[in-house]
Amino acid sequence: MLGYIILAIIVIIAIAIIFLYNGLINAKNKVKNAWSQIDVQLTRRADLIPNLVETVKGYASHEKSVFEDVTKARSSVVNASNVKEAESANNMLTDSLKSLFAVAENYPELKANTNFQDLQNKLSESEDKIAYSRQFYNDTVLMYNNKCQMFPSSLIAKLFNFDEADFFEADSSSRSVPKVEF
Repeated sequence: MLGYIILAIIVIIAIAIIFLYNGLINAKNKVKNAWSQIDVQLTRRADLIPNLVETVKGYASHEKSVFEDVTKARSSVVNASNVKEAESANNMLTDSLKSLFAVAENYPELKANTNFQDLQNKLSESEDKIAYSRQFYNDTVLMYNNKCQMFPSSLIAKLFNFDEADFFEADSSSRSVPKVEF
């Protein structure tokens, strides 16, 4: 009788370990999937940028440094290999795009150009999708990290080396309140 009780306890513990392990694997894969969604949107945005730069170049050829900054930042996004690199490159690209659009503001004929407007709208759509993907990714990372930290799954996470995932964080400059002047 005691043997059956010990066997039942061992089976229950084994089932609990399997359940917790599979939950961690599921959460980790959700994080990877969420990151892939961000990567898709960043790639989409990076693919739009050369067209946008070429359109603006036709009107503002003397703004060479702005174009170089955008191109450099785009290259960094495309070549990023992890969340922290992508985060940094993405923030650099966002800043350089602000400069590009500031240049475009000085050329009324460019702002009226339908190609430029179309590219600007597509870029805006991409930015919205990136923001949503970031939010989804960070929500997924939160759930995964909670599983890695909360008892009893934290025991399984430590035992099988499940590392916490990094959040996709905004650049500190984007947290500042913009100055509005009239």
